Amino acid sequence: MNGILIINKPIGMTSHDVVAFVRKTLNIKKVGHTGTLDPNASGVLVLLLGTYTKYSNDITNYEKEYFVKVKTGIKTDTLDIDGKIIEEKQIILDKEQLTKDILYFKKTYNQEVPIYSAIKIDGKKLYEYARENKEVILPKREVTIKEIKDINIEKKYFSFKCLVTKGTYIRSLIKDICDKNNIIGTVYELKRTKQGNYNIEESYTLDDIKNNNFKLIQIDNHSLNQV
Repeated sequence: MNGILIINKPIGMTSHDVVAFVRKTLNIKKVGHTGTLDPNASGVLVLLLGTYTKYSNDITNYEKEYFVKVKTGIKTDTLDIDGKIIEEKQIILDKEQLTKDILYFKKTYNQEVPIYSAIKIDGKKLYEYARENKEVILPKREVTIKEIKDINIEKKYFSFKCLVTKGTYIRSLIKDICDKNNIIGTVYELKRTKQGNYNIEESYTLDDIKNNNFKLIQIDNHSLNQV
């Protein structure tokens, strides 16, 4: 069983959980994913089965598209809704200014990695420093926000879709937008809608996998480079 399997990851599971589920359900040892999704995020998780695991680096480098919804007026330690609230205040959103501040980040810039992430510093994951209340200098990475669209601003929430390069943290992007707008907010909903040419419309649920209702994608080296 060799090929690409597009999963619609449910909220509440880690990417590793999904890999383990597919490995056990399909009785195949070689299964890998090509870009971690946080447990509270959903959407496109590209899995590689069998000999296709050799394409891991190529597909991991593909651009990714996300839908993100932000709840304003609260700030959490993890920068998402599952974290501990560390600040709370009344917010009045200026739609025109917030729209400008969101679009300001359609650019290449050095983005700070969130403390609750698996990036390693001196052999230790950042979230381990956070859990031990130890200070650490957070690294920065050059990322590109290639597209921002479908901006929607409500009373206490705002949302948009964005197309980003590898290594971009949407939680950090939201923190940067909120800081620029002088408000506080946290990621309320996050869904990956696309990775390369693989989109959520062609993804399968875990029930589909369990019921053998799926089809693997086959590629060649030429089409791999076109995605």
